[in-house]
Amino acid sequence: MTKVTMTVNGKSVSAEAEGRTLLVNYLREGLGLTGTHVGCDTSQCGACVVHVDGKAVKSCTVFAMDVAGSEVRTIEGMANADGSLGVVQQAFQDHHGLQCGFCTPGMVMTTAALLANNPKPTEAEVRHELEGNICRCTGYHNIVKAVLAASGQDAGAMAAE
Repeated sequence: MTKVTMTVNGKSVSAEAEGRTLLVNYLREGLGLTGTHVGCDTSQCGACVVHVDGKAVKSCTVFAMDVAGSEVRTIEGMANADGSLGVVQQAFQDHHGLQCGFCTPGMVMTTAALLANNPKPTEAEVRHELEGNICRCTGYHNIVKAVLAASGQDAGAMAAE
């Protein structure tokens, strides 16, 4: 076991980890940040997406030791400073972009990364970016509306599926 230190959601943190400890397990078990979900363990579903140094990463594919010293942002770090929902989270709530909620943390994190790189994506760009995130409940329509709304665009203009 080795002490692994990084900045998570703006705070310096340390926890013991084996060399084979995945970032998702480090966050959930080492730090108690259970908002990042383990869905498939094969990098297919996107439920485990977090940001590492500003980039969206599937945390089930990265060793915690490999991101030591990095800035990591999890779903717990997406809220506003006063604890209210952040813009992306609020858009998902307002546009019913979730049902069971299991995929939601990964969808929110992927959306935040998309909007940081492309503040006004088209519907096609949103759908392309979300291809690495699986939702078994919503059919994606309301998720795409939520992403467009979070970008400040009129999600009401999106055609019904």
